[in-house]
Amino acid sequence: MTYVLYGDKASGAFAVECALAEAGCDYTFETVSLDKNEQRSEAFRAINPSGKIPALKLPGGEIVTESAALLLTIADRHPDAKLLPPGASAARADAYRWIAYMASEIYPMVEIVDYPERITPEGADKEVVREKARERIRERFLAIEKAIAGPWLLPTGFSAADIYAAMFSRWSVGREWRNSNLPKVNALAAAVSKRPKIAPIWEKHFAGR
Repeated sequence: MTYVLYGDKASGAFAVECALAEAGCDYTFETVSLDKNEQRSEAFRAINPSGKIPALKLPGGEIVTESAALLLTIADRHPDAKLLPPGASAARADAYRWIAYMASEIYPMVEIVDYPERITPEGADKEVVREKARERIRERFLAIEKAIAGPWLLPTGFSAADIYAAMFSRWSVGREWRNSNLPKVNALAAAVSKRPKIAPIWEKHFAGR
């Protein structure tokens, strides 16, 4: 069974690629360049009409989008990889909670930091909007910092939620602030980056971060 992952380096495709690797899946990576705005091209919109990456083609040909949904889909299809705690357990609910939290509370702020012009009124200061979004990201990361059991987010051990948290930690939080205020998040990201199946993927997406 071969999956096709559509994405770009250091994008949301990172977390999905890590999950595929942890599950031992055969997959190919099709680059959709954000720098070239290829995610909004007619060719890619035929794959994902919303014009966003990542997208994943399942072995049967179905297309799934939204990075959180992709993580859960891979975990469900490959339970032996133990990307999520046992079904119906309290830990499973907690994993869902944190994945949903990051998808709904952090991801939208990242889009504003990267593309403030999409919501800023004509003539308004885009940098003010961008910094407000950064403040919200920092605030929400502090909640994750407090929740980390160490070294992983959940007391039950490694899960897809750790991959997701590590990915977001390399994005829009300033390095100086992150290093001094999020020691447990940084330790979690370091632990994720050293997992044997993830290490080469981390190097590809986040070398030096």
